[in-house]
Amino acid sequence: MLDRRMFLASGAAAAALSASGARAARGAAALAGETVRVDTRTVAGALPHVWEECVGSDRAAITMREEWRQDMRLAVAEAGIKRARFHGIFNDELGVFGKSILEMRRNGGPNWLNVYRVYDGLLDLGVSPYVELSFMPGKLASGKTQFGFYGGNITPPTSDAEFAGFVRSFTTAMVDRYGLEAVRSWPFEVWNEPNLSFFWTADKQRYFDMYKAVAVAIKSVDPQIKVGGPATSKTAWIGDFAEWCAANNAPVDFFATHVYAGDNQDEVFGKGSPRRSVNAVIPDALADARRTIDAGPFAGKPMWLSEWSSDSPAMIAHVIAGGMAHCAGMSQWTLSGMYEELGVDDYMLKEGSMGWSMMIDGIAKPSFNTYRLLHRLGTERLAAQGPALAAKDKRGRICALVWNLAEVDQPGGIPGMTSERKIVGGARRLTVQFDGLKGGRTAQVHYVDWERGSPMPAWRAMGSPRYPSRAQIAQLRQVSRPVVETRRLGADASLTLDLPAEGLALVEIA
Repeated sequence: MLDRRMFLASGAAAAALSASGARAARGAAALAGETVRVDTRTVAGALPHVWEECVGSDRAAITMREEWRQDMRLAVAEAGIKRARFHGIFNDELGVFGKSILEMRRNGGPNWLNVYRVYDGLLDLGVSPYVELSFMPGKLASGKTQFGFYGGNITPPTSDAEFAGFVRSFTTAMVDRYGLEAVRSWPFEVWNEPNLSFFWTADKQRYFDMYKAVAVAIKSVDPQIKVGGPATSKTAWIGDFAEWCAANNAPVDFFATHVYAGDNQDEVFGKGSPRRSVNAVIPDALADARRTIDAGPFAGKPMWLSEWSSDSPAMIAHVIAGGMAHCAGMSQWTLSGMYEELGVDDYMLKEGSMGWSMMIDGIAKPSFNTYRLLHRLGTERLAAQGPALAAKDKRGRICALVWNLAEVDQPGGIPGMTSERKIVGGARRLTVQFDGLKGGRTAQVHYVDWERGSPMPAWRAMGSPRYPSRAQIAQLRQVSRPVVETRRLGADASLTLDLPAEGLALVEIA
């Protein structure tokens, strides 16, 4: 989905690329300037870390691989991730209904063994499930149409009542194993992107009918277990879903939807809508979705952005800053390069498009390192002007995340298909003014861009191996961390930072 062209940001010299892709002149005189102000005396409100609530990850079966679990351990420890969402907890590959041991002894009741292994593994890692109820077990399916490398059945159930009974059994099994208190904290999302024909072979009404049957079945186990939908692409169906559920007494505890920066804007905002910057697509779509929910019968219900993505550090920060007020949680797709939706990648790293993943085999890309920096923010938001998220924690530590937004192509399509990233933007000199602080204080500055906090320079120095050796992988893990330097605030409590296009920095003052 994401086209990528490697933009080589300079460090100290702050080299930049022009809009056409040629290198801009180096040196301070060539840099455009911008001032960011952080008022350390004014708490603007709470800063809930909604970006840490969940992360996306391929399908259920892949979570049982050690490489995936290694990536998740890192995400929990250094990015504060709380939940994982993935497709296919009901996929036939998990053996819920057969594919032998004599077709599960001639199709007896559901076999939850691998489901337990998946969820046990998550909980052992310190994350909870965000339960996506997909895809259709073959035994219950009305057809044989499949999606993806792993063959998820995307047809409706032959009988909604039979599928609802199956989901009731699943929910009961989860409560019996993990306890009611835990399961009440897991969002149960019904299906994935039913507005797309390659995820759902039926129509909108057929999804609504199935949704009600499943939601009622879950609530029959315990009314406080949270269930929601429609989990659509491009923020579709939200208004219709709300109206239909209200009219038909279908329970809705939360809304879930997806939007990507490269989505067709006519489909997201309406045909003929003004063309937006790629950086505005997700925040604007979330604002529209929030207004739609609040104008309907379920006003005030939480909304989850359960899929979105970007490979651009500054865009990630910008989208989170602009979208978090509308969301209970934001789940970037995907954490790990252990990802096989469209097949097995034949590379670990490459120039250009590398798919959705934020890391691969413990090698962090700039997107994951952005989350490392976001995690360092406190939970009391400070007033700030300019491209910044600023906060302090209970100890009084002040952090300001600042960025240099660029227009980075994020078109829809098949990942890994391009050999260059398309970017419009250049380096900028940010003057970060900390109002309320005395000059001369020490600051730690953490940098992330496609040169710093990136494995790419070291990978290129290795000769750009398609399949890095075990020793090279170990080295790439070590170097793919944010770059940190110690600085002092000027006499006026300001700090000057040179950031390449799409780069960001976290200024941390203890």
